[in-house]
This record gives sequence, structure tokens and C-alpha cells, in this order.
Amino acid sequence: MDFSGRELLTVSQMGEADRLAIAAGTPGIQLMENAGAAIAAAIRERWDRRLVLVLCGPGNNGGDGWVVARLLAEDGWPVRLASLVDPAALKGDAALAAARWSGPVESLSGDDAESLIDGSPLVVDALFGAGLARSVDGPAGAVLKAVAGAGLTSVAVDMPSGVHGDSGAVLGVAAPAELTVTFFRRKPGHLLMPGRSLCGDCLVADIGIPDAVLESIRPETAENDPALWWELLPWPQAAGHKYRRGHVLIPGGDRMTGATRLAAQAARRAGAGLVTIVASEEAWSIYAAGPPGLLVDTEDRWSELLADDRRNAVLVGPGSGVGEATRRRVLEACAAGKALVLDADALTSFADDRTALMSALHDRCVLTPHDGEFARLFDAEDNKPDRVRAAACESGAVVLLKGADTVIAEPGGRAVVNSNAPPELATAGSGDVLAGIIAGLMVQGMAPFAAA
Repeated sequence: MDFSGRELLTVSQMGEADRLAIAAGTPGIQLMENAGAAIAAAIRERWDRRLVLVLCGPGNNGGDGWVVARLLAEDGWPVRLASLVDPAALKGDAALAAARWSGPVESLSGDDAESLIDGSPLVVDALFGAGLARSVDGPAGAVLKAVAGAGLTSVAVDMPSGVHGDSGAVLGVAAPAELTVTFFRRKPGHLLMPGRSLCGDCLVADIGIPDAVLESIRPETAENDPALWWELLPWPQAAGHKYRRGHVLIPGGDRMTGATRLAAQAARRAGAGLVTIVASEEAWSIYAAGPPGLLVDTEDRWSELLADDRRNAVLVGPGSGVGEATRRRVLEACAAGKALVLDADALTSFADDRTALMSALHDRCVLTPHDGEFARLFDAEDNKPDRVRAAACESGAVVLLKGADTVIAEPGGRAVVNSNAPPELATAGSGDVLAGIIAGLMVQGMAPFAAA
């Protein structure tokens, strides 16, 4: 799976990209000038000439702001610039950028937040970069609260100040941006919640960092996109038949039959040649009355069906119920070595015996927990990509942590972040359908990570 062009760089990796570009001969001040020029161009393209308030912080993020202010002013825009620190205290490229600004400099203090936003200016948020390690408070926090409270249009430089680039977490306070301009590649925080909801439109600008730096950085995180897996999809063949397209086995729940039926229907829609629900005598008639083409077998034949090589994928969890019966079926399915998707109750059933599950899983397994189910089995303290990676490494399985910002990771360390899930998916049954789609792809031979 080729991540090219869709890589997400952590804060430290982006710093390394800058360093490598500078070492290859592009001066840091040139990168800063290019960044400021890209932001100014994006502003001119989106908005008519109007009052602009540029908020500059103490580092290179602030340096970009000094460049934006100068370029817009040179183009005739009315610009006010407020700095969090005395310009004389700036260092490196930020100091060079500030020295090129010839206009007045206002000082950011906790008492002037309201006066700064007087006149409802377009705000350029260049206070803090994506690697901020502490909560935003004091004068910077006050002005960001004022900007957010007034509903002002804001353009964020790299990341809305207060949003961490690796996790998307808000440290203290952040003002939502209508446009975020970042450079070279996006960061996980641009896609992870709540950061994604604060970034607005995210524009990636080319500032002169060569793609060759990625050969040294070797990023392992990417944004999900059909280009990653399109060519790996198991397209039906002209001479194919149902037996070549695989047979999914799903144990059916006795009470929440809808979950099992949704998963089975999704597996068929994803291309599985055959899907069998294994049902108890109590629930058999419910499943048998389902869509034509769905096979239903009896619970007493579970072991026999599982041993049949023609049933080459298993999905356990949707509607299964939490308890010993589900736990036993999971362990038996793991031992069979087939392609396996574990969802919902199949995971929660091991909340008190996670070691048994971890030792049984293999590299053809996909786990699809939501946050609550994930926390019952794995450490939920780290940022989302890192904790899903750790879970995949520990379990030896592909782990898909569901949510508005779903993250999928494989044991080898690669992770993919979804950025396009519509809120309409927040409804009962979506997870069951997801598990069924994955099983339906894997039963046709698609690799677990690509299918997930």
C-alpha cells in the first residue's frame, strides 16, 4: 500500500523535513517567506480587501505571520499586527521576518483583547505552532477567546493555536478557523477530532521542501483515500462464480438479530459469494425469513461449519451477546486460522480475560472497537494513532478504532486516518455494517489492513 502524497507528518517529523530542506540548501528564511506568501495568496483569493489583524507568537509560526502582514500591507490591505513578545526578543528566521516589517507593532496583553478585535477584522492566527506543549492562557488565551466569542473569520497558520498537531487535542483554548494553511504535508491533528472541526478548510501549500526528504523521515501515517486500496479491491471476474468469491460464517444473536442481519447483508453487498448465519433454534425462523440468498444453519453445526475449508472467513460480534458462549466462539474461530473480524460483543466478552484473546489472535484478524470497547482491552491514554498502533502491535491484528476520525493500524506500525465520515453514520447498526463490509472483502482475499 503506497502512502505517497497522502502522508501525515507528526510535529517532530515536520521539524525534520524543515531541517533536511535547509541542509539541502534552502535557507530557513526562504521557507518562511514562501509560507507567508502562500497564506497571503490564499487570503487574497478568498476575501475582498478588508482590515486584517495578524497575531504573532514568539516562534517560527509567528515569523510566518510577520511575512503575511508585510505582504498584505504591500498589496494595499489595511493591516494591524500584534505581537505576543517584544520583536527585539525574537530569534533566528522569525527575527529576520520581523525586521522586514515597517509598520506599527501592537503589544498583546490580557487587557486589550476586546480593543484588538474592534472593527471585526479578518484574523491571521500565527500565535503558536502545531507543537505547542502547554495550555494556552494569559494574553494569548484572552485574545483567542475574544476572537472565538465574536465569531470572527480566522485564518490559522499551520494549525489553529492551541490545537496539537499530533493529537488534535485542544490545549486550553483555540479559536475556530475558516481556513488553515499548512505546509508540505498535513499533520494528524488536522484530521483528528476535535482539531479537525477547528481547522475549517485545510490548504496544503508547497513552500519548497522537496519530496525526497520523506525517504529519510519514512512516515507511517496517512489519510485514508481510495487511491490507497482501489487497485486491491476484489473485483468480480467474468468467469467467476459464488464459490470463488468466498463464504462468510456469522454466529447469530438470539435477541439483537438486527445487528447480525445488517452485518450479513453488508458482507453480501461487499461481494461475498455466500453468507451463512448460524442460529439457535429460538432465533432460526427470524433469520430464515430474511432476504433470499442468505443461508441459515443450525447452532449445533457450528463446529462442523467452522472446520469446513470452504467457509473461509468468520465474523463474530454483531448481536452475539456478551458472555461465555461468544467467548468460546471467538477462540474457536481464532484457532481455525480463517480470516476473522471481531466486533462489539466479541470484544467486550474478553474485558475480564484480555490475555486469552491476545494470545489467540493472528495476523488475519481485524478488530473493530468503538472507544468504549477499545478501553476495555487496551490502553486508551495516548493520542489516537499511537494508541491504535500500540493495540495492533500488542494483538498482532489490524485494529480499527471507530469514530468521526476512525483510525486503522496494522501490527507493523502503519496507520490510516479517516477524515470524511458524515455525522449521519452516528446511528445504530453502522458498526455492524462496517464489520460486514470488511468480512465481505476479506473473504474474497483482500488483505486485512486494506480491507479495513
